Amino acid sequence: MPRASETLSDFLDIRPLTRSAFAPFGEVIEADPASMRLINGGTTERFHALAAAEASGEGARVIINLFRGRPRSFPYEVDMMERHPLGSQSFSPISGRPFLVVVSEDEGGRPSKPQVFLARGDQGVNYRRNVWHHPLMALGQTSDFLVIDRDGPGNNLEEFFFEIPYVIKEPTP
Repeated sequence: MPRASETLSDFLDIRPLTRSAFAPFGEVIEADPASMRLINGGTTERFHALAAAEASGEGARVIINLFRGRPRSFPYEVDMMERHPLGSQSFSPISGRPFLVVVSEDEGGRPSKPQVFLARGDQGVNYRRNVWHHPLMALGQTSDFLVIDRDGPGNNLEEFFFEIPYVIKEPTP
């Protein structure tokens, strides 16, 4: 039986990506002065331990990938969410372009109404293990992302499809 919010398409508000607003879902990856350490004889600033990669299960390992995302068209219908029960997944733009981050809290094994965040081109996210999120949402032009996630045996993907999609209007800078 559909939820009340699924009887008509709901429009989703886009909020700025902040550490506090995103905390229930994972970590924001950005240059945090509080975590900065000088290394290499003072020639390099290291922003230390901004997120923790998770990989569970026998034979699991953390891997580094490059994803190239094509931009989405708006208005955009969010008709599905996914989660990875065996590992975290982080996205950091290397093209310096903003992107959308769409996440949901878990509601009895399914995603609740999605929340949408606008990540700046100098921010990344680390989705904790088992957090509902929408696949990569590049904006404006094709963009590259450094992605750190889990590789190994076991089913690390669960998808959920909404009966009635939620809608994101055109983001404004």
